[in-house]
Formats: sequence, structure tokens, C-alpha cells
Amino acid sequence: MKTFQSFLLVGASALALSGCGPSDISSPGTGGNVTITTPAPTPTPTPTPTPTPTVSAAAGCPTISDPQGLTDTGTISGPTGSYRVCRLPSLIRTSISLPKIAGLVYEMNGRVNVGCDGGFRAPTVAAPVNSTTIGCTTALTADTNVNLTIAAGAILYGGTGQSFLAVNRGNRITAIGTATSPIIFTSRDNILGLNTDTSQGQWGGVVLMGRGVVTDCNVGTTAAGTCERDTEGSPDLARFGGADNAYNAGTMQFVQIRYSGFVLGADKELQALTTEGIGTGTTLDHIQSHNSSDDGAEFFGGAVNLKYYVTTGADDDNLDVDTGAQMNVQYALLLPRSGKGDALFEIDSNGNEADTPRTTLRVANFTAIQPATSADNEAADLAASLFRGNSDTTLANGLIVSPNNECIRMNGSGTTPATLTARSVVLQCNATKFLGSGAYNATQVMNFFGSGANNNNDAFTASLTSTFINGANETGVTALDPKTLSSFFDTTTWIGAVRNAQDTWYAGWTCNSATVNFGSTSSSCTSLPTN
Repeated sequence: MKTFQSFLLVGASALALSGCGPSDISSPGTGGNVTITTPAPTPTPTPTPTPTPTVSAAAGCPTISDPQGLTDTGTISGPTGSYRVCRLPSLIRTSISLPKIAGLVYEMNGRVNVGCDGGFRAPTVAAPVNSTTIGCTTALTADTNVNLTIAAGAILYGGTGQSFLAVNRGNRITAIGTATSPIIFTSRDNILGLNTDTSQGQWGGVVLMGRGVVTDCNVGTTAAGTCERDTEGSPDLARFGGADNAYNAGTMQFVQIRYSGFVLGADKELQALTTEGIGTGTTLDHIQSHNSSDDGAEFFGGAVNLKYYVTTGADDDNLDVDTGAQMNVQYALLLPRSGKGDALFEIDSNGNEADTPRTTLRVANFTAIQPATSADNEAADLAASLFRGNSDTTLANGLIVSPNNECIRMNGSGTTPATLTARSVVLQCNATKFLGSGAYNATQVMNFFGSGANNNNDAFTASLTSTFINGANETGVTALDPKTLSSFFDTTTWIGAVRNAQDTWYAGWTCNSATVNFGSTSSSCTSLPTN
């Protein structure tokens, strides 16, 4: 059985989310040990020179609209220079904007709430609550409608391990970076220059809570349309769910989230980005998760559209979708550290396999690479991807490159077990390729994938260059028009996330590490940009 990951709040201001999955029967594996040969990155990343300190601390903190304001806690210094530290209030009570100011960083000292939770659905009251006079424990008569706006290039960091940003129901985030000036969420150690390519789990992450439809209720029922979930492990109410799959939690574009997933106890940690019941009104694109100690990102319920998703160095699953989420993802690079982490995909419910809606995921134009299996993978998901527990997954125009591991495992449980549809998907796996558990066996899983039909191939040899850019073999695969799956998708005529060397959507706004080098316009993940 998969151990649910939960998040135990420390004091009155912490929050948690978990990885989820139903009861599971382990498969027999390959029948013997697999010899793992870890290939060198192609090309080997050029070490980033130690930066020369060039940044001088700003004179002070800007004035914001919130009555509590920003707290000037002095300066912090690292290899790139010195920065003024402006601490955010634990409760942002009214809409504010955080400008990009040279030599200034914003600190989250524990849980930072964006507004107060407005409940299952917005009450029918015309005027919003005056959030300047209330606390989040006050019964609300309407949404607080707080919008946190973050300027391109701004840097926010967790001052403690328990720090994270919580955007509550009835409030929004507007974090819009650019290709040359991304917004960076990171850790204190990253500011100080203490991090290496293996650093992780140094603060919480970013959590978006919404009113989308969820399953596996803590409150209400799916049958009555009143289902809500509580964030597991939270002593303070941190609830999400509702009946609005068009819910708008705001916008996040050109954003890096580094070194997240602080471990508060056994299996109690966040990941870089966690969405809980958000809807299609939310805009998410150009998001990089780097060295999360849990999943790259996890999506609980609601309806989520995501384009240009990059996860590097995740220590658990790279893409985790569950509890009834209806999700579309296009242009995804899933790149764990070699020999670390669990699965590239883990798609399931939370164990209540009679609940509807079923978790439904469609992924188009993805490149998912697992250079070598790890102890985490061997102990948990076993294969490079796992589909189970009341879920329906469609993969299109993609590559799963896992030469030392099985590529796909499916667990058959419940009245209607998990389903998988593949179109123009190629696999590079070990000799076993497929695993079954529960009611499914390996032959059934092989037939679900259907090599030789629908342009699928389970005997593919990748010819990727620079780790993730399509080569001749990828170019030779006939693609599916993803618009036949969802109007959200762009029409493409190629498989994989990156068509060729001229396709550089990933460059500049991402950060480089030993896992992957995105080119000279991207800065080092262990450092800060100085522009």
C-alpha cells in the first residue's frame, strides 16, 4: 500500500498535502536483479562559475497596501551579493503588489495566507468582506478577494523549513514572470549560497486552493455534490473543493520553485506546486519545479490546464494527479536526478474507487526520462510510470525513456480499474517493459499500450540530443493532432516536448543543474540571477 504523504503544520501556521493512492498489490518485478548503468548526461553540463558579488542591498522595503506592511529584518548575504530582507505578513489581508527591486528579497516566515478561506462556494453577498479587520478564524459572509501580485524577476524565499505560500479559496495569485526575468520561489540556503545539486526539502512550496470538484471527501459526499477535502495533517483548517471546475485561483507564468518539500516527519512534506480543487479559470504555464523532496507537482481534484511544465530533480514522482482531477498537460519535460526519485507519472485516486469523477489525465508532447532506477522506485511504484486506482490516462506524442527499468505498471482494482490510452508514444525500457498488479498482469498492460498500433512503439531507441531535444529517431515518429483530445492543446506534428534545436521554449526562464543544462541563457539553480 502506498504510504499517504501528509503535511503536519507546526504551530498555528503550517499546511500539508500528500501523495495519494489506493491499496496496491506489489508485482513480482523482473524476476531478478537489473544491472543499472547510469549514462552520462549529453552533453555533460558545463560547471557554472562561482558568481562575483555584484548585488548591493536595497535601502529599505517598499510600502504595500496591506495595513501590516512588510517587515524590514535587515540584510542577507551570499555569493551574488547582499539583499534587503522584507518579510511578508502571515496573513495578507488586502490585495498587494510586490515589485522587483534590485538588492531586495521577500521572506516567508512560516505559513503565509493569501486572504481567508471563503468556503465551499462564495455566499450570495454583494460586497466582499473587509479583510483588513478580520482573522482567518472569523466566520465569513463573503470572499476576501485578496490578490497577491508578484512582479517579474522578484525573489521570494522560505525563511524556515515550515514556510510556504497558501492561496486560500476566494483569493488569487498573479505571479507573471517573463522568459528573461522569471519569478523565483526558493530557500534561505539558496540565498546564502549553501546549496549543491543534491539540496532539497528546505521549505514548503506554493499551494493553490480552489472550489473545483474533488473526491475522497472529508466533508460532504460526491453523490450530493458537497464534497470537500481537508489538507492532511493540518491542525488549522485548510479546506478545498466545491462545485466550480472553472474556478480561478489566479495566474502563474514563468516561475521557478526551487528546493521545496520540507520534511516535518515521516512522509509529511509538500512539493514545489500543489493545486487543490483549482479550475480552468486558473492559468498555469512555464513552471519549473527544481529539486523538490517530494513530487515535482501534485494536483488534487478540480480541472487543471498546464502548458510548458519542467520538473528537474524531483525526489518522488514528477507528475502526480489524483482525487478526481480533470487535467490537460502539454509540453512537459520530466527529468529526475539519475538514480533518485520514484516514478515519472503516478496517476490514481485516493483509494475510494467508487467516487466520481474518475481522475482523468491527458498529456501531449512530453519527454520523460529516467536514466536509472533508484531505491525509492524499487520500493514503491516499481516501473517508470504507474496508473491505478479509478483513473483514466491518455498519453499522446510522447517518450518514456527508462532503459534500466520497466516503463509502465498498471494496478487493476475496483469495479472499473484504471485505463490507459496511448497514441504516438514510444518507450525505451528494460527487457520486461511492463508490469501488472492487482487484477492486471503484464500481458494485459502490454496490450493496453498496444505497440505496433496507433504509432506506438515499445522497442524504441532514443536519439535525443542535449538530454531532451528530439533527434532523427524521434522526428521519424508520426504524431497525433492533440486537438482531437482537447481544445486546450495546440496542434503539433511532432512527438516529445522539444521538437528540434530551434525549439527553445525552455530557455532563459529555467535554471541549470547537474540534472540538465538548458543553455547559456538560463542561470544556475544553486545561484541567483544578478540582473
